[in-house]
Amino acid sequence: MRVLVTGIAGFAGSFLADYLAGLPDIELHGVVHRHDRRIVHLLPRIQLHRGDLRNAVWVGEVVQRVTPDYTLHLAAWSDVGGSWEQPWTTYELNIQCQLNLLEALRRWRPGCRTLVVSSNEVYGLVRPEDLPIDEETPFRPNSPYGVSKVAQDMMAFQYYNSHQMPIVRARSFNHLGPGQADDFAASAFARQIAEAELGLREPVVYVGNLEAERDFTDARDVVRAYWLLVTQGEPGACYNVGSGQPRSIRWLLETLLALSTTEIRVEIDPKRLRPSDVPRSFCDHTRLTDATGWQPAIGLRDSLLDLLNSWREQLRKRDI
Repeated sequence: MRVLVTGIAGFAGSFLADYLAGLPDIELHGVVHRHDRRIVHLLPRIQLHRGDLRNAVWVGEVVQRVTPDYTLHLAAWSDVGGSWEQPWTTYELNIQCQLNLLEALRRWRPGCRTLVVSSNEVYGLVRPEDLPIDEETPFRPNSPYGVSKVAQDMMAFQYYNSHQMPIVRARSFNHLGPGQADDFAASAFARQIAEAELGLREPVVYVGNLEAERDFTDARDVVRAYWLLVTQGEPGACYNVGSGQPRSIRWLLETLLALSTTEIRVEIDPKRLRPSDVPRSFCDHTRLTDATGWQPAIGLRDSLLDLLNSWREQLRKRDI
């Protein structure tokens, strides 16, 4: 079977590539815009298509060339905080790219089973009575990123309704793991800790709001859910992907500090405080589990240790 993954060199996409490369009978294709460093070890097993999903003509050529049986659309702007500074870029990348892909599939591969990755940010300003968040929780997006993901989610649903395309939607909650960019809280903490251990900075971690609670899952568990959904999910349906367990940002920080080999102090950095912060958010993943049997398999402490070790290794290489 032919599988097309957009954003295959991104954080989640690279883990999905690792997972799919280990499965039998898969001809794996990936869309790459810039770098491929996260998947360089897999290049002999992936056929890469390098270009820009904002180019509708190019996207159509890729779909005609690959003729995928399954498509997983992971390419997106993923920085919630950065979306406040660049709202139009967020809308352009998340909405236009998906529109071009779905149009190409509609024209040349309408029977391709497709997964569109939305986000828990569509739920936005959740209230205490909404918890745990299920798929019927109302949309209340509170960031430009959240608005863009609502558009992606509803666009996928519209293409299912209007064109009977077998599209499944995944609403992913927070995920982390080795190799994550440091514009996410856990990775920002891990990088600062690793730098302090190596003497590259003073022994201090700068933080924002530590009291917010979020639903964190290892990215390797998340991409396993993606594959189960694109192969077993009900077309037209949406599924929350998350652990179902809230953890505070403080817990992430304290766990990482406990894993450190250096005594490190903590200081608040006002620039890291995000507007419209939601105090508590976690999901009900019953629909996903009932449909596929999925459960998270990697403990969060192990995820954080892997994340810290990945920064230690990366920074040592830079220091050589």
